[in-house]
Amino acid sequence: MGNSRRAGKIIKVLGRLAAEETARTVHRLGDRAARDGGDEARSRARAARQALESLGPLYIKVGQMLSTRPDMVSAAMVEEFRKLHDHVAPSPFAEFEPVLAGELGPDWAAGFRRIDTEDPIGTASLAQVYRAELADGTTVAVKIQRQGVREVMEADMRLLTGLARFAGRRAPRLNAVVDFEAMLGVLFDAMRPELDFVLEARNMKIAGKAASGFKHIAVPDVIRATPRVLIQTLAPGCSIREADPAAFTVQQRTDIGRDLLAFMYQGYFLDGWFHADPHPGNIFVHPGSPAYLIDWGMVGRIDRSLGTHLLRVLLSVAQNDGTALAQAWIELGDVTPWAQVNAFCADMVALVPKVAAASLEDLDFGLTLTSILEQSTKRGIKTNTMIAVLGKSFANIEGSIRCLSPELSLLDVFETELVPIVQGHVKKFASGAQAVHALLEGIDDTTRTPQQLRGIIRDLAEHKLTVNVAHSQGAPATRNALEGVSHRIRDAALLTMVVLWWRRSRTAR
Repeated sequence: MGNSRRAGKIIKVLGRLAAEETARTVHRLGDRAARDGGDEARSRARAARQALESLGPLYIKVGQMLSTRPDMVSAAMVEEFRKLHDHVAPSPFAEFEPVLAGELGPDWAAGFRRIDTEDPIGTASLAQVYRAELADGTTVAVKIQRQGVREVMEADMRLLTGLARFAGRRAPRLNAVVDFEAMLGVLFDAMRPELDFVLEARNMKIAGKAASGFKHIAVPDVIRATPRVLIQTLAPGCSIREADPAAFTVQQRTDIGRDLLAFMYQGYFLDGWFHADPHPGNIFVHPGSPAYLIDWGMVGRIDRSLGTHLLRVLLSVAQNDGTALAQAWIELGDVTPWAQVNAFCADMVALVPKVAAASLEDLDFGLTLTSILEQSTKRGIKTNTMIAVLGKSFANIEGSIRCLSPELSLLDVFETELVPIVQGHVKKFASGAQAVHALLEGIDDTTRTPQQLRGIIRDLAEHKLTVNVAHSQGAPATRNALEGVSHRIRDAALLTMVVLWWRRSRTAR
């Protein structure tokens, strides 16, 4: 589809949405017994969701991300956008055969004993998936990209980036907190492997190695990959949404749920690389088999510092410490000149007991993150742009696991995995490259701030140390050095606290 035709379709869809909204407004003004605001809000949200679905995969992903941003859209929109799924009516195999011939060669059929071209096992606006059997008898899934979809997606990315830039100029105060363009950039970076199956295959191989340490988790093997065709082993069973929990033993359901959560926690907090779209349709289960995570086209990447801060956020929630939560969240992002830091701290102090008081079965870290996000935006705290993708991934994995193991304690799994995650951080820190980096940082700090450090030590000894936290333009070298030292002291204290907490928990049990 050409750019002009695509733009015309977008304008048509948005125009229809605007016309429906106008009709609602006229009806409300002319009808004294108009429906209540809740019904109207749900009707608007439903129309917006249907519009996004009609525009294709990129807009669906944006809508899914917005479902985790209650600071940007209404509660009705959040609820409706959570229903967004990229399922379309099957297209004839004749539309995909030219792609197979172009990617695998004109004799592509010789590599298969058979391929079920009449009944695709997966349909989406980006690709279609068929069950097939290789010449050696191996049962596989063949994922074929739709013709022209890459060009459409790239054009849509450029269009949305331009709109985000425009919105940022029109609403500079909100953009200073949300940063529309940067947020979309993070989402687009996570999605790009979906446009090139060679990159998706690479992600699958990395994920397979990470999953090898879990007994009840697996990733399909890659048989062959080209930019538009991906052949992989077929995951057994059905999606976790369609699975019958009664077909599994309690132990099987618990083992699968625990390993899924542990695998994702390891990605978030230790590896810095995670499945960004683990919704129920991307997890296949079968009694007696491990759970298979499929569709690795969308992954998120976070650095060690962000992972550590996020770990502190969830640890603060688990410890019922609202003040520590507020501090960790602020360090995840930044404060605007008009930020209400004290009010945000008060918000977190009020929020955390409500979360901690919920039953373990009802504790939802994804929902907790979005609640924090809503309050931080309201108080002028700029949030790290990766939170949009993280929140989406959190909400998806927890929703998926609840389909099979609703009684699973998410907090218990988090506590169990906490020490291995911290041990992994310590191991990485003790590695050659990390140790050298830390040593050089220490030498640099020592050479730049000997007088300041001696002064701090003297004040500590004389009980005269006071700390004034403010954003100052002066003495940047001293400020940066002291911040570096304080962060290392804080991280060491965090590790110590975690280990002591774990030992105490074990002793209590």
